Amino acid sequence: MAAARALITGIAGQDGSYLAELLLDKGYEVYGIVGPVPGELLGPAIEKGGERLHLLDGDLCDMDSLLRCVAEARPDEVYNLAALSFVGESWEQALKTTDINAVGVLRMLEALRQEAPDARFLQAASGEVFGRAMGRPQNESTPLHPRSPYGVSKAYAYFITVNYRESHGFFGSNAVLFNHESPRRGVNFVTRKITDGAARISLGMADELRMGNLDSKRDWGFAGDYVEAMWRIVQHESADDFVIATGEAHSVREFCQIAFERVGLDYERYVKIDARFLRPADVDVLLGDPAKARERLGWEPKVSFRELVEMMVDADLSRLSAQSS
Repeated sequence: MAAARALITGIAGQDGSYLAELLLDKGYEVYGIVGPVPGELLGPAIEKGGERLHLLDGDLCDMDSLLRCVAEARPDEVYNLAALSFVGESWEQALKTTDINAVGVLRMLEALRQEAPDARFLQAASGEVFGRAMGRPQNESTPLHPRSPYGVSKAYAYFITVNYRESHGFFGSNAVLFNHESPRRGVNFVTRKITDGAARISLGMADELRMGNLDSKRDWGFAGDYVEAMWRIVQHESADDFVIATGEAHSVREFCQIAFERVGLDYERYVKIDARFLRPADVDVLLGDPAKARERLGWEPKVSFRELVEMMVDADLSRLSAQSS
């Protein structure tokens, strides 16, 4: 029996690299769409995959390139993970965010409709689509109220996936992913900013860490757990939408406290509030309800909040220590 074939957009990012490794471990033939520079996160997947990992040059803003990639990959499964995913920058890059995160998903769906209509499609949606939603925790029935251009773009992507499922009989599912982090998260994200900052201060490389709103609360999980949920959604007997979350909310302040405790420091001595990092319209609390995923997919997160923070701090300490030696 031929190996299943998967196409991943955003394979060079945090989620894409973890997903590629998971699928390769399961025996898949993996195709990944990358830009001109694949990035260092793919190192383990390249080593693991050998001839079963294929990198294709493509762009969600270029329909012709998507048609070409889909035709070459001939995928059984497609995971659309590519996005401009830094919420804070989406106000300054609203047009670009919308073109990639919203219209880019439509382009991919059209490419699949033309070249691989039987492929199973997963859209990486975001808990940011809930924004200022009424009621907590947020589940699959919670009305969407995004509060950033990023959240709005992800809401469009969510609904166009549902629309293609209902209009074309297309296997299209949404994984509504609440915040998920790892040592592979970019340093422009608040979580890596904190763990990198704590590590730098402990090593004498920095004196302080400037932050925005410390009281925002998020439902944070480990990216490695969340890509397992994505795969389970695609294996489900029918296309559907699932909230993927831990069911726990923690503040940015708590994240800082645990990160600095890991290096033996008191965060209150080093973390300074800087108005430049406050968002025009922030979301106070995002808290997901993963009950449906637990009941129908048998999925549960394995890594706790504290374990996640400590894992990230340890990785930054190791990286920075190696750089300075």
